[in-house]
Amino acid sequence: MKHLHTALWGVLPYLTLVVLVAGTAWRYHYDRFGFTTRSSQLHESRLLRVGGPLFHYGLLFVIAGHVAGLLVPEWLTDRLHVSERLYHANALLAGGTAGLATLAGLALLLYRRLRTPAIRAATSRSDRVVYPVLVTVVLAGLTATVSGATAASTYDYRLGVSVWFRSLFTLAPDVTAMAEAPLVYRLHALLAMALFALWPFTRLIHAFTAPLGYVVRPYVVYRHRGRGEVGAGRPGG
Repeated sequence: MKHLHTALWGVLPYLTLVVLVAGTAWRYHYDRFGFTTRSSQLHESRLLRVGGPLFHYGLLFVIAGHVAGLLVPEWLTDRLHVSERLYHANALLAGGTAGLATLAGLALLLYRRLRTPAIRAATSRSDRVVYPVLVTVVLAGLTATVSGATAASTYDYRLGVSVWFRSLFTLAPDVTAMAEAPLVYRLHALLAMALFALWPFTRLIHAFTAPLGYVVRPYVVYRHRGRGEVGAGRPGG
């Protein structure tokens, strides 16, 4: 059992990272024009207008919650005078809301894909693999959030899962910290690693092409050409 825990929590995270980085580099080299969601807006837009923002914005808040929960140590929130009760209440309210929004958006997008014949026909084999994984990752995360925030829970993931996650960056993974976590946390971590391993080979790859440069690029100013200016008439005029 000790060897299994070492493989799962000490080796597998690094293998997942290698597959993610190498797979993304391979995809960019051989299929850079495939970094797309293969938009289906022309086939149906009503459900997409609701499900798309729910899923994407909910997922952004879920990621932000994971960053705060896994990377921010307990001693720092103690120094900021944030009580454990307030911290877990906020995790349940904000994390639970973001998780539910993500799940609702994903459910709408999957329903849209199933009910629209043209979109259903365009669903690839990689989509059929990644969607169930994505759904179970979100469900496991929601379950962990709710179970960890209840009064009956005696497990503090900030002293277990978070310690393991931060230890990965020091190349000295604390295998025991994760091996002793409740099943739902271990399942969530394994499913998340499976999702990241699949990431470069599915439509999820489009996340790496988000147009972040638009936020900081300078404005393009267009000046109206008056009637009397050169070239205002016919081409070459």
